[in-house]
Amino acid sequence: MEAQQGSPDSSSEECTVLEALPGKGTGLICAQHKGKVVALYCLPCESAVCEDCVVGQHMDHPTESLEEIVDQQRTALQERLDAATNRLPQIREAARSLREILQQLSVQKNSIEEDIHYSFSELHKTLDTRKSVLLMELEVTYGLKQKVLQAQLDTLLKEEVAINSNCRITGDALDAESEAAVLQTHKTVGEKLSALASQGLPLQPEENDQLELMMEVEGLRKSIHNLGAIITTNAVASQTEAAGEGLEQCVVGQPASVIITTKDKSGGVCKTGNAIISAEVFTPNGSVTDGEILDHKNGTYEFQYTLHKEGDFSLALRLYDQHIKGSPFRLKVTSSPDDSPPTTSGANSPGSRSRQKGVRRGGSLFSTPKKKVNPIEDDLIFRIGTKGRNKGEFTNLQGVAASPESILIADSNNQCVQIFSNQGEFQSRFGVRGRSPGQLQRPTGVAVHPNGDIIIADYDNKWVSIFTSDGKYKAKLGSGRLMGPKGVSVDQNGHVIVVDNKACMVFIFQPSGKLVTKFGSRGNGDKQFAGPHFAAVNNNNEIIVTDFHNHSVKVFSAEGEFLLKFGSNGEGNGQFNAPTGVAVDVNGNIIVADWGNSRIQVFDGSGSFLSYINTAADPLYGPQGLALTSDGHVVVADSGNHCFKVYRYLQ
Repeated sequence: MEAQQGSPDSSSEECTVLEALPGKGTGLICAQHKGKVVALYCLPCESAVCEDCVVGQHMDHPTESLEEIVDQQRTALQERLDAATNRLPQIREAARSLREILQQLSVQKNSIEEDIHYSFSELHKTLDTRKSVLLMELEVTYGLKQKVLQAQLDTLLKEEVAINSNCRITGDALDAESEAAVLQTHKTVGEKLSALASQGLPLQPEENDQLELMMEVEGLRKSIHNLGAIITTNAVASQTEAAGEGLEQCVVGQPASVIITTKDKSGGVCKTGNAIISAEVFTPNGSVTDGEILDHKNGTYEFQYTLHKEGDFSLALRLYDQHIKGSPFRLKVTSSPDDSPPTTSGANSPGSRSRQKGVRRGGSLFSTPKKKVNPIEDDLIFRIGTKGRNKGEFTNLQGVAASPESILIADSNNQCVQIFSNQGEFQSRFGVRGRSPGQLQRPTGVAVHPNGDIIIADYDNKWVSIFTSDGKYKAKLGSGRLMGPKGVSVDQNGHVIVVDNKACMVFIFQPSGKLVTKFGSRGNGDKQFAGPHFAAVNNNNEIIVTDFHNHSVKVFSAEGEFLLKFGSNGEGNGQFNAPTGVAVDVNGNIIVADWGNSRIQVFDGSGSFLSYINTAADPLYGPQGLALTSDGHVVVADSGNHCFKVYRYLQ
């Protein structure tokens, strides 16, 4: 019994309170000492006890007032209850997010199934068509050969019959030993026999019997065996990390770089690319500056950007629409490298490259100091928009198009297209964020088809969507072919021209989705691109494409043949620092948005510099899409200022 008293756990069950004291509210009575009120708490035994228990079994145990202990435990329980309750919204939000991801995963799977079925159905159609063509070609070739040989055979058989008939008559006359028969036969048959004997007959074959089938199927089998691929990664935002000088401090006007390393749920580095990453730099006034994300195809990505003014900025890096580890990051932008603190290790990340993008140069925005050309009259008609997500507000607007009645804006980060009258009055908008057909993930380019349909390049969904004029989804094209469609246009045949920024190619489709032709590759040659952005079509149905990182504009025939290029890297007249939007007026003059130099230049059809649009009254800040309204004015997406502007343009 004494041993039991010395053990902190020995009497816990014996001292358990069994019932409340009648009439005493929350008062308790002891289980062993009936009628005794429990007012103390044995700390080693963690049990409520009465005074008799204290002088007995719990004599050597420290005790506290039961009321104080209960208050302490009530407080502790309340804290734990609050902590658990506070956890519920996080769990519900995580569950909601997972349900969305699961739903999106299912939608993506169904969409890919549809694309696979469609692609292989088209292949079957192509194979069946080729089969029919080969069978028809065989039939025609056989028929031609058979006709020649059969005609030759018929001629020989006819001559054989004639010779046999005349020979029989002549033989009968000679056998009859009748002078009259010989005379008569000689007169009627003799000349025929001579003619038949001397007649030139087609005795040699006039055609051959060669019919062979050449089917080079082995290469096709290998191509089919490797046809298509399911692209994905196991990267998750919670483990993905970013590093580099561009995360901490950068200098006004100088490119900054951030390396993003994707990781899976266990923290292992992903080895493949193609993850969906977005990046936004928020300026002190709340506007958003865009940049360029390069996929190194090894699980790492590089975000390159350039800022134009000093201040405290923030950088949001998202993987699959979720912030990565540490995002958003705080940035300090200074006017010169001397103002920057010493760089930390890892600032010069492997694979880091700089590009001139979005730099507003000192001096004139429009020409070199040596020479100025008379500008087109400075006349801003109006500007529409501020940063936001409501109608008439934008977040990273990019593509611009114009119909006879309206101006259309591709509002990239708001996942919609907004439509305005030519006077700038808001009319409507459409678009639902998502990765299913009919939804928009990152609309960057927009065009209007002659039939009124609205064509949208969806950069992140890697396809082009077609909507009716009132925003109802009709179809998509390019899925499975496109890697990053940036700009769209329509040629004089009604074909859809797609500028693929990632693939560095231009695709031309029929509205039905059938590929007409494609051209281009990555590089700096005449027919190559380095980040092409937008396209326009002139009166000759020639395609004008802006080549962003090659700082030039290139012109191609409707069949994709290279015709000419103009522009070089610089600030002078006719030079570019990353051209983006492009349009062509009725005279064939080419209007180009010069993104890095924040200006709009005008060239003739041969690429000779003519003038510029003077935007000094309301300076541009990173112009992107550009178009001509139905009344001949220039409308441009001023992405840095989150608005679009319309300038009077004298054609």
